[in-house]
Amino acid sequence: MTLIQDELKIISVKELMNINLKIPDYQRPYRWSSSSTNTLFADTYEAYKLGIDEYRLGSVILHRALNHNSQHYDYNLVDGQQRTTTLSILLYVLGEKSQKLLSENYKPSSRDAIYNNYKLLQKRVNELTKEEKRKYKEFLEKNCTVVKIVTDSEQEAFQFFDSQNSRGKALKPHDLLKSYHLREMVRDPEQLKIRLISDWEDMDQNALEDLFRNYLYPVIRWFNNRDGLHYSSDKIQYFKGIKQSNTYNYAIYHKASNIFIEQVNSSGSSELLSSGELNQFQLTQPIIAGKRFFEWTLHYSALLEQIKNKIDNYHKKEEVPGRRTGDIYIKQLYEASLLFYADRFGFETIDESVMHQLYTWCYSLRLRMKAIYPQTVNKYAIGQHDRINLGKDLFSIMSEMNDPQELKSIFLESVEESDLQSSSYKAIYELIKQWNGW
Repeated sequence: MTLIQDELKIISVKELMNINLKIPDYQRPYRWSSSSTNTLFADTYEAYKLGIDEYRLGSVILHRALNHNSQHYDYNLVDGQQRTTTLSILLYVLGEKSQKLLSENYKPSSRDAIYNNYKLLQKRVNELTKEEKRKYKEFLEKNCTVVKIVTDSEQEAFQFFDSQNSRGKALKPHDLLKSYHLREMVRDPEQLKIRLISDWEDMDQNALEDLFRNYLYPVIRWFNNRDGLHYSSDKIQYFKGIKQSNTYNYAIYHKASNIFIEQVNSSGSSELLSSGELNQFQLTQPIIAGKRFFEWTLHYSALLEQIKNKIDNYHKKEEVPGRRTGDIYIKQLYEASLLFYADRFGFETIDESVMHQLYTWCYSLRLRMKAIYPQTVNKYAIGQHDRINLGKDLFSIMSEMNDPQELKSIFLESVEESDLQSSSYKAIYELIKQWNGW
């Protein structure tokens, strides 16, 4: 990769803070934990007490861009934002109030972490004498250093960030996917990349991991009648999709379909739009690599949220218990089944009879089983559980339906009161019995 060679150097923290640092829109919110913040203070303070000449704090990757208003360069923090922000907070607490970085427009979701870490560092610094504060601040600014890596290409900054992280601490699968699809956007304008990544980073990252692990990966495996367990970084190929450079027949067809729908939606003049924009995504169809992956992810995140809200509004709390681990697995199966149904036929087609049918299918397993594990749910989802509804691999069945009414014609095995493995689920049994006329 091409770097700006005269900017590649080891610099002190003071020099770093004197750079015109910027937090780009695509950066994730500041979320450094209290534990990480406390460790940074403890490690640097210990280095100061030991009299270490130089204490290296890692590297920062910066994207240099000309600010046309001031005719000076801005340096966008691509990697190192969390640590650099924490250093700014620490210096502020130590009395260096002119911290330009803290004047940046941080996302609202960053504020709690900034405030909490400020209070923590204030507490730690207040443990020091006045003279210790002065000497420690001087050590932090002059003896603590970082490796400054600068590029004038935003795309290359992202790629370097990806390669640096892949050699260090293992990234989460969704982080690897973000990097992969970003690299597929070589021909896309920078502003589009910034918007998509900003939307991505604004999402709760734990919820994003949950979306792939407990919903999207299992569902795309289950409708193919395959094992949906053990999602990890080595399974991300299922979400890499069709590369921009792929010219095979199937790839051209799917890329053309996506382009056509985008054009129809943007024109707003087609008769097909009488009920709103055309849906561009289907879990049974391949992903198109690049920008559509980010839009695809945001689409299914929003759809899952709709499904969860519908469940919360439709059911009483005791009808979807979540006290036991097994209850959580069953609820996730229920949410996943409604997600897949809505994906195929539209959220608006989910009526009471659909809710009843899918609830019955999911919670019949809960009634028949004393203990529920991920393996239990996985086996049931692909129709291989012999305790009830053997052969009823509902995800695979739904993937072949042409009309939503077909779901209502599926016959599910009845559960007798004597089959109940726990009296805790008697209310669920009575509800399902009433709905199905058992």
